[in-house]
Amino acid sequence: MDIISIILIGVALSMDAFAVSVCKGLGMKQFDKRQANWLGVFFGGFQALMPLIGWAICSRFSKYVTTFDHWIAFALLLFIGGKMIFEAFGKKDNDEEESKPVSIKELFILAVATSIDALAVGIAFACDGFDTLVSVLPPVVIIGVTTYIFSFGGAFIGHRFGNIFKNKAEIVGGIILIGIGVKILLEHLFF
Repeated sequence: MDIISIILIGVALSMDAFAVSVCKGLGMKQFDKRQANWLGVFFGGFQALMPLIGWAICSRFSKYVTTFDHWIAFALLLFIGGKMIFEAFGKKDNDEEESKPVSIKELFILAVATSIDALAVGIAFACDGFDTLVSVLPPVVIIGVTTYIFSFGGAFIGHRFGNIFKNKAEIVGGIILIGIGVKILLEHLFF
């Protein structure tokens, strides 16, 4: 998998966290850098941890699934991307998160909820040839840093521009994940 694909995966995975951060930014009377930083740390940290966990689980079994691993990666990314798009259309534009500062407990719950999809991406990494810890660490770091940036930026955008981007970000993220799944499938079938 090339660096552009990894960056796009990082962007796509960060869309849920971005949308939540935008919602949290909506409630900020003044932009709170500290709260935006904590959003980025929690969301970015969990988005980096989950693919690592998925990779670790699947890498032990990857030798048994190499003949159909590209189908697994395609199916997972198709499912995740489709789910993101479906959920984005199911939300109403006036859905807002609470405007009070986010507690550690709430940050933990939101971080886990927005990073579950990244677990499946880690499984896809194991199926796509990331066979050592050294090979999977760069994508994991890229995903975490990308999510940090999008989460911090989402809080700022939410504060500045309201909820214009909330659902659109999840749709774009879903489309990117589906596109990467198709790319993986086509590479393994035809190249």
